[in-house]
Amino acid sequence: MSVVTATDTEAFARDGAVVLRGAFAEWVEPLRAGIETLIAHPGPYERSYQPADGSARFFQDLCNWQRIPEFRAFVQDGPGAAIARDLMGGATARFFHDHVLVKEPGTSMVTPWHQDGPYYCVEAERCVSFWIPLDPVGRDVTLECVAGSHQWGRLMKPKRFDGTDLYAGDTREEMPDIDAARDRFTILGWEMAPGDAVAFHYRTVHGAPANTSPERRRRVFSARWVGDDAVFRDRGGKGSPPLRHIRLADGAPLDGPDFPRIL
Repeated sequence: MSVVTATDTEAFARDGAVVLRGAFAEWVEPLRAGIETLIAHPGPYERSYQPADGSARFFQDLCNWQRIPEFRAFVQDGPGAAIARDLMGGATARFFHDHVLVKEPGTSMVTPWHQDGPYYCVEAERCVSFWIPLDPVGRDVTLECVAGSHQWGRLMKPKRFDGTDLYAGDTREEMPDIDAARDRFTILGWEMAPGDAVAFHYRTVHGAPANTSPERRRRVFSARWVGDDAVFRDRGGKGSPPLRHIRLADGAPLDGPDFPRIL
């Protein structure tokens, strides 16, 4: 069952991001359990960061829904597909991938401003990512989105966290320095409770600060969905996630067991 209202769909279309209060409240405990299993048994795409200053690590892992039972249940039985379909405005919802992000207390690791689209092996106008915190999140440590950036009409050059280009020879425009000119942008961010979600478009510029709390973790489960216009884009196995085993032709409809159509 979807909790999406007309106001939500209007905000998503206009701003490229909207907060959905309590949308996944019933899934907080299962997802917490799944994350603890994942941390104990990381997958092949784990890419955690240990800050050079010795502060706490930033754990990340992707594409584990097929092997973590709680994640599989969320994808197949949870309300995400219906919510995604309603926000995207299409008739179907196909799961793209999951992403777990855990900023431990006191980590100095900042998530740089970026768009997800240039990293993904998919191209779709109908697309949405859910950023679902499993701990209380203050406004000072929450995900931030630049309102309307999904309508800028361009994809910025994707970077690794160390600042190097993800793709050799990429001549696309550099991401503007959002933090140096915050007053020039409408920056959205919300204090959030466990089970709330930020839904945002793959072209929406977003980032997140360090977790400066000395005692509170910031566990997040992200679930990415696409609609019926999604096609595969061959990134040469260098995207995020790399998904090197996918054997679809460039431009072919996104399909297969890795990307199940749920609705």
